[in-house]
Amino acid sequence: MNEVSLRTDEIISQDLDHYGNMLLRLAYSYMKNMYDAEDVVQEVFIQLLKNIEIFESDDHKKHWLICVARNICKNKLKSAWFKKHVELTEMEYYDEYKDSSVLNKVMELPLKYREIIYLYYYEDYTTVKIASIIGKKESTVRSLLSRGRNILKKELKEEYDFE
Repeated sequence: MNEVSLRTDEIISQDLDHYGNMLLRLAYSYMKNMYDAEDVVQEVFIQLLKNIEIFESDDHKKHWLICVARNICKNKLKSAWFKKHVELTEMEYYDEYKDSSVLNKVMELPLKYREIIYLYYYEDYTTVKIASIIGKKESTVRSLLSRGRNILKKELKEEYDFE
């Protein structure tokens, strides 16, 4: 192998270590099962391999990876193949994310709230950054975040004792 492909392999390996879990969690929040989420992450890294030279900074790369993952998830969810096939959610398998009742409630939210709550609380993005990622106004993001929180609060009231 030549030096360029070895360097590319190193970069991809480092990026997988650095961004892989974050992308898997994001994809899982859309796809609602680990198998499809893993497929999405694989497709994201294939796209990264094709576009490895375009990034100005690590922040630019992370933003690009999130946008690509989000778009791949949305495309998969819209595809006729995905809609026709039976969901695998009833199959028995280990899923580390199913242990969290709060995350389960987040996963039950409509997509417009789920993606914003995920990026805000699980990835620590500001509302300004989320607006940039999803292509909406910051005020819209704040509004959706507030509505999503209210829905979660109602849902979690039964499980937790809080006001």
